[in-house]
Amino acid sequence: MPRRFTIFSTLCLLLITLLYASNGYTQKAPDTLPVAGKTAVDRVSADELRGRLSFLASDLLEGRATPSRGLEIAAEYIASEFRRAGLEPIGDSGYFQNATVTIRRRGGGEDETAQARNVAGILRGSDPVLKETYILVTAHYDHIGKREGEGDTIFNGANDDGSGVVGVIEMASVLAKMQPRPKRSIVFMTFFGEERGLLGSRYYGKNPLVPLEKTIAQINLEQIGRTDDSEGARVGAANLTGFDYSDVGAVLTRAGELTGVRLEKHPTASDAYFGRSDNQALADLGIPAHTVSVAYAFPDYHQVGDHWEKVDYANLAKIVRMLTAGVVLLAERPTPPAWNPNQPKAARYRKIWQERYGNLSP
Repeated sequence: MPRRFTIFSTLCLLLITLLYASNGYTQKAPDTLPVAGKTAVDRVSADELRGRLSFLASDLLEGRATPSRGLEIAAEYIASEFRRAGLEPIGDSGYFQNATVTIRRRGGGEDETAQARNVAGILRGSDPVLKETYILVTAHYDHIGKREGEGDTIFNGANDDGSGVVGVIEMASVLAKMQPRPKRSIVFMTFFGEERGLLGSRYYGKNPLVPLEKTIAQINLEQIGRTDDSEGARVGAANLTGFDYSDVGAVLTRAGELTGVRLEKHPTASDAYFGRSDNQALADLGIPAHTVSVAYAFPDYHQVGDHWEKVDYANLAKIVRMLTAGVVLLAERPTPPAWNPNQPKAARYRKIWQERYGNLSP
């Protein structure tokens, strides 16, 4: 190739790169996982997921309402799993971020205030610069409790969202074994009170445990265990809310290609559900934040029949492998993800970031 053409091509590429950079948006994602990342992905175990979920969604925890004794047991269990994985505690009390919240009674009126806890641990990054930036991997560990009456009275919440919680724990367990660790730091967190109106995630947004301006993305896990979607079987596929709102979608799509999972944009629900889970609290602070689900609706949604035996554990493991790969790709990526300037629905979040942190990225 003539040298003159090579220089011209290089200049054109540089110009295009600068134009994208000035917009604060890029869809470039790493092509492959590092060897240590692939090993971590391969460690994800369906049996580990089944064992954990059979406890979290057991009748003993009585549906994990916020607040309740069952929710406290769940919090202690999650903290013990973070401890076993070797995560560093970053709460105000070990792995716990303690909160005082006001709970509205169902049907009207208000409760004495209640105590509740987010559960959080961190895996510090290996890069001397990038370790000062953070990826949040989250799920909500509460559900809606129990009802009066005869027969089955407990809303076990196995899929909603016990499946997401055990996914977070499993990702923490396998990524903590990576050598070298991912370049960016990863915060693993489970929230209380999602079913009460995103209470735990909104509390975190007001009381962050790591700097918000250095938090590059949130990947939230919600309903990733059941494949009997109300629209038909969902095997080897996952949905992403706000699929094209930021280039997190491009990174997770690549992770799906590497692990045999189709990441899809549901024609209506991907946008409609963006504001219905804990990603919304972080998006409202300008952080690229999305929720991954397998089924948006399934036969036992918010019913007493959402039992751990109905989860497809082979598929759950496949989804967690994809998510693990996606988090590694985000952590290894030299540039943070950015809101899509060409997606009108993302404009408010991009504006919030710019107003809060004074730059165009994300």
